[in-house]
Amino acid sequence: MLISELAELTGVSARALRHYEERGLLAPARNSNGYREYAESDVTRVAQIRTMISAGLGTSTIQRYLDCARTGDHGTFLEMCPDLRAELDALARRLDAEQAELRAKRSRLDGLVSPPLR
Repeated sequence: MLISELAELTGVSARALRHYEERGLLAPARNSNGYREYAESDVTRVAQIRTMISAGLGTSTIQRYLDCARTGDHGTFLEMCPDLRAELDALARRLDAEQAELRAKRSRLDGLVSPPLR
């Protein structure tokens, strides 16, 4: 299938698909006209990439661990490949720290709009 067809099937822009290719996440074949030709399996691969991005993983991390991605009855999940657990734990710690900072900012904001109790 051509890039426009894959984009329509996955809901991902052609620009994003080209970016995934540049980052080594997709490797479409080329036909005699030079057009990208995607396989049916690329629909699943794009879903895996999107799921990993939405979980906060960057494309360089995804490139290292995309072969660990599996798609089953309940969606995309990652088998714990070597070193993956440590990276996911580090990401979770960063997210926890960001959430704590947001809660602190929210508390300071609330303090600005509410007069102190006497």
